[in-house]
Amino acid sequence: MFSNLTSSLRLSTCAFQRGHHACSTVNLSRLQLFRPRMFSVSAVAEAGYKIKSHSGAKKRWRSLASGVFKRGKANHQHLNVTKSPARKNKLAQTGYSTPAQTQKLNKLLLPYGSN
Repeated sequence: MFSNLTSSLRLSTCAFQRGHHACSTVNLSRLQLFRPRMFSVSAVAEAGYKIKSHSGAKKRWRSLASGVFKRGKANHQHLNVTKSPARKNKLAQTGYSTPAQTQKLNKLLLPYGSN
């Protein structure tokens, strides 16, 4: 059936990482080319690099099951003598992300997530 086709195919890929060219060659048989894939190629394999999650946002925000993020409020650690009790109580409560913040945090914290 495949007598007129050559037995293998060479694919070469090159990527530029940290100032160096990294080239690799893969030999594929013709039968592998016609076989359907069992799973899709991930975004990491296609791009050739990983997107890192933002470490500052990682330390400050936690995701909830509902899809929003929660955080602790700032300005509650010290210099509290001049603040009113109502203000200190508000600063002690948990802060939640707005829809615009949730959209941004999904990109920062879950670069390969489904959200």
